[in-house]
Amino acid sequence: MVATSLWGVRTAPCAVGLAVLNSSITGGRRPISFSASASSIFGSGGNSKKEKLFLQDIVELIQARACQRVVVMVGAGISTPSGIPDFRSPGSGLYSNLQQYGLPYPEAIFELAFFSHNPKPFFTLAKELYLRSCRPNVIHYFLRLLHDKGLLQRLYTQNIDGLERAPVILKPIPDIMNLTYKQSALFNHDLAASGSPHPCAYSASGIPASKLVEAHGSFASATCTVCQRPSPGKDIWADVTEDRIPRCPVCTGIVKPDVVFFGEALPQRFLLHVLDFPMADLLLILGTSLEVEPFASLSEAVQSSVPRLLINRDLVGPFAWRPRSRDVVQLGDVVHGVERLAELLGWTQELQDLIQQETEKLDGRDK
Repeated sequence: MVATSLWGVRTAPCAVGLAVLNSSITGGRRPISFSASASSIFGSGGNSKKEKLFLQDIVELIQARACQRVVVMVGAGISTPSGIPDFRSPGSGLYSNLQQYGLPYPEAIFELAFFSHNPKPFFTLAKELYLRSCRPNVIHYFLRLLHDKGLLQRLYTQNIDGLERAPVILKPIPDIMNLTYKQSALFNHDLAASGSPHPCAYSASGIPASKLVEAHGSFASATCTVCQRPSPGKDIWADVTEDRIPRCPVCTGIVKPDVVFFGEALPQRFLLHVLDFPMADLLLILGTSLEVEPFASLSEAVQSSVPRLLINRDLVGPFAWRPRSRDVVQLGDVVHGVERLAELLGWTQELQDLIQQETEKLDGRDK
């Protein structure tokens, strides 16, 4: 899922966040915590003179309020614990169901040319997601807690499942590049959510739209592929659930959810990264392979003095090939890693209370 039209880069076959690129991050291993000692193996990363950090150091920085502008990057690995299937792994069931539609290769389902010729596989996948009624897991609620404590600068997600968002869609965004930082801050503070619920509205963790950048789009809105008429995402779901192709009421063109396909531009909100990352005082990266551009390059967009904490199954991206001395890596099961971080921060009870509170809300809505 790359914006080749804007960036001219395509390093991985697909970036859709239904765990599309990343294999399951919840491999069951207990997390192994170490500092950027990987730099002694892979090189210094240009910061060998700076003091190395450990997980406890990150905890103490947060507790001391030395980190109050935390930028978070997440990928498919935070959604697999919620039951979102891994799209590309053999035997996951999802790809097997799509094979009957004659996909030449798995990634074709997210290519505009194939979609225009045969949209059925994509809408079958969309229906699969919609009917699963997946709920946020402890990782999503940890990020919500980070927001509730006033520490979240912005959450950048590769996922299209909507589990991070509050149950609303965004208003149209003005030209961000023409805003001063003050104007941008005011805009995002005052951003009022409006429109229709996301298909996963009742399963969302509640992070407000102003704090969220869905880098690869979502199902919250849709657009006619012919006349470009926009519509709320909810308008297409009656057709999708009945295995009909959504059609535009004006021109009868196919209506496509605003999920970013190959060759399409990323959402305009992605441009917020030019403001967020230089200002960040901590970068938290969870459950992503950091293989898909331009999202992956954001991991190097913070200043070299800013700590970067990776909680992931594998050592990925610059943490492997160009680590910095202030990198901290927690390898293993992402859920376990996040729970460990919450424990060290003294947030375990608050996190449990939040999960219980939101679960009761979801249970009430499902009745």
